[in-house]
Amino acid sequence: MSEVKKVVLAYSGGLDTSVILQWLKETYDCEVVTFTADLGQGEELEPARKKAEALGVKEIFIDDLREEFARDFVFPMFRANAIYEGEYLLGTSIARPLIAKRQIEIARQTGADAVSHGATGKGNDQVRFELGYYGLEPNIKVIAPWREWDLLSREKLLAYAEKHGISIEGKKKGGSPYSMDANLLHISYEGGILEDPYAEPEEDMWRWTVSPEQAPNKPTYVELQYERGDIVAIDGERLTPAEVILRLNKLGAENGIGRLDIVENRYVGMKSRGCYETPGGTIMLRAHRAIESITLDREVAHLKDELMPRYASVIYNGYWWSPERRAMQALIDETQINVNGVVRLKLYKGNVTVVGRKSERDSLFDANIATFEDDAGAYDQKDAEGFIRLNALRLKIGAKRGR
Repeated sequence: MSEVKKVVLAYSGGLDTSVILQWLKETYDCEVVTFTADLGQGEELEPARKKAEALGVKEIFIDDLREEFARDFVFPMFRANAIYEGEYLLGTSIARPLIAKRQIEIARQTGADAVSHGATGKGNDQVRFELGYYGLEPNIKVIAPWREWDLLSREKLLAYAEKHGISIEGKKKGGSPYSMDANLLHISYEGGILEDPYAEPEEDMWRWTVSPEQAPNKPTYVELQYERGDIVAIDGERLTPAEVILRLNKLGAENGIGRLDIVENRYVGMKSRGCYETPGGTIMLRAHRAIESITLDREVAHLKDELMPRYASVIYNGYWWSPERRAMQALIDETQINVNGVVRLKLYKGNVTVVGRKSERDSLFDANIATFEDDAGAYDQKDAEGFIRLNALRLKIGAKRGR
């Protein structure tokens, strides 16, 4: 396998990717470049650098991508109100195209001819990473160790690590039995007792949010300011996209908002049970629909709703860099030009309630027309008779024919 001279590995510093690092050098006799992304997972990343150095890596990239992640990936997705299968806010899915993008950039920068990841052959992430790679660099070679090696259990991975002198910290007493993934937008949990879809998650599994029962007895009110479909300020304070998500995560977590327990359909064909905490994203989705309710034309809003499931599936399945996603994004972004204004929310014991929305310049809500009081001729109610008769015509014809 000497055709690979240098490979860029998406590296976390954990057991799997540390073993992969050594396995790549041993199997392909190649140089390995490591890349670790800071997407707001809240973990110290310097240990990954030290571990890569200890394993002989000369080119190590640890990049803070939090603002790019929020600005160029999370915010565009929320302009579409995207949720997968009616519930999942796509926290893991939306992070993968950015990691793939940066890996390809590093491959070009370092002259690498291959990229590698630690996703297994059962999950969605292998698809998301690799569709991203190929969508950005068609001729790149992709190495997916979980589809090549025979180290298919934790015991085998640990034995390999011990044989090659790879330092792996033992699982701390009381540590989580779940497979977890975290970034600015969410934290996910899989495995353990969650593999029984009837078993209720243990309360101590949740890392970010208080339970709704333990949330404050007094509601929290918050105002979000929108410009062109994006939140730009919270309670009058201008914030960057990453700062917006962090602030809303804190508010949501304190009020027991954003927990989700679902069984989802993976792209590779199986059903998988996962639990998620997305406190800020839950608030963002509710608020965005509220500001759109007064600023979007009816047919445009309905068109977006029709398009959303397709858009969400495209992201979930790994097609962020596809022409269809780019085309849908162009349409979605065009609809957001006049999505400006303020939404007021009440956060209380796991619930997000819209209690106000306004847009001084772009609101399509006309109180003079909508009022139940005297509208001074703004709307002629007699016009409704002809409207109803025309729309009833086909129903009357069909009724005369019978079933």
